[in-house]
Amino acid sequence: MYHIIRSKLKGGKNMPVVEVQIGDIVTAITKTGKYIGEVTEDRNSAYLVRILAVLKHPMQGDLHNPKQTDVAIFHQRRALSFREQTNVPKNMVKPYEGDIPEYQASLKEAVTTMKENLMEIDNEFNRFSLQQLEELETDYFK
Repeated sequence: MYHIIRSKLKGGKNMPVVEVQIGDIVTAITKTGKYIGEVTEDRNSAYLVRILAVLKHPMQGDLHNPKQTDVAIFHQRRALSFREQTNVPKNMVKPYEGDIPEYQASLKEAVTTMKENLMEIDNEFNRFSLQQLEELETDYFK
């Protein structure tokens, strides 16, 4: 059973947060990636989540200037690794029910989906992102 609690965000807004327990399987959104993981620790405003699978690969480029290429550094953003642990704000963690895909297969599917989406529109940002993803692919799937 999950309980919904409220969390105060900047600006005084209330954000619903589903309280989960240590050991629960969850979805976790961090930066621009989405993952399936296991909660390993409650750290007050965040959960420590052990990554088990990738649902959405992180976007490439500068997080502070999304979809722009005229930036100092166009960052290559890797997906979090299998069993890597990361702090995720509680409002970005939700219970997950269902089968947990194998990590490498989930990563491959997430990369493929992102590449297909980027190929739909030909623009500079998508070309830069595709180039970064192709480099990551050679490393991910050696």
